[in-house]
Amino acid sequence: MGMEKQQGLVVSSWQEQDLSSICLRAKVLAFDLDTTLARSKTRMTEPVAFQFATMTRIMPVAIVSGGRFEQFQEQVLDVLPVETNRFNLHLMPTSGTRYYRWDGGNWSQVYAHDLSEQDRHAAAASLQRRAQELGFWEEKTWGPRIEDRGSQITFSALGQEAPVDKKEAWDPTNEKKNALTSAVAGDLPHLQVRSGGSTSVDISARGIDKAYAVQKLAGILDIAIDQMVFVGDRMDPDGNDYPAAQAGTMALRVSDPQDTLTLLQRMEPLLMSKS
Repeated sequence: MGMEKQQGLVVSSWQEQDLSSICLRAKVLAFDLDTTLARSKTRMTEPVAFQFATMTRIMPVAIVSGGRFEQFQEQVLDVLPVETNRFNLHLMPTSGTRYYRWDGGNWSQVYAHDLSEQDRHAAAASLQRRAQELGFWEEKTWGPRIEDRGSQITFSALGQEAPVDKKEAWDPTNEKKNALTSAVAGDLPHLQVRSGGSTSVDISARGIDKAYAVQKLAGILDIAIDQMVFVGDRMDPDGNDYPAAQAGTMALRVSDPQDTLTLLQRMEPLLMSKS
C-alpha cells in the first residue's frame, strides 16, 4: 500500500481534543459500527439515526466495520430516515474488505477481496482449536461461533446472536480476545488477525484492515487521509479501529453510541459553519 503507519500512537477521547480545529479540516466522516453507532448487533437508536442522517447531508460519511453487509442493512440502513443522503454514504463491511455504494435504487458492491477456500478453512480450524485450548469455547452459545463471510472469517465467542448484555460482559477488558488473536496469528502469519467487536476475532487478507479501508476511501474521494475523521470505540493498540488512526486519520475515541451522539451534536454546528 505504500503507507507508513504511526507507531506508539495514543488516541484520546474526543472530549480531550480540539473539535473546532478538527471540523475545520474535515472533509469526510468515517465510523465504526458496533459500540460506536449502535450496541453490538442491535439497531441504531432513533436519535443516533437522525443525527447520522444529518451528517450525510453535510459531507461524505462512511461506515467501516467487521460486520457483514447484512448487519449494516439491519443495524443502520433499515432505520435511517428518508432525509438521509444515501449518495453521500460509503459502506465498507468486513473491515473494508468489501465496499458498497448507493446507485439510486440499490446498494451495489464495488469490490470484494475474498479469501481462498484453503485460507478460510485454515482460519476456521485455528480459531476453534485455539479457543478450545484457551478455554474460550463456551458451552452456551446463541447461533454459530464461526462465520465465513467470504472476505473475512469471524469468531464470536457466544455466537452471532448472543444477547447484548451477555456479549458486553464476556470480555470487558479485551484480554480474552487479545489472547485468542495472538494465538491464531501465530498459526496464520500470512493473514490479518485482529480483535474485533465485544466477543469477536476477525481474520482477513493481510494488509486489508481499517487502515487499508480509509486509505482506499481517501483515494476514491480524492482527499488527503488527514482530512478524514474516524470515530470508533476500539482505539487501543489491540483494537480493530486503531489501524485507521495509525493510517493518519483524525481519530476520535468514543465510549458508546450515546457518546457518539453527543459528539455529532457538537460537531454539527462546527461543520455547518464552514459551508
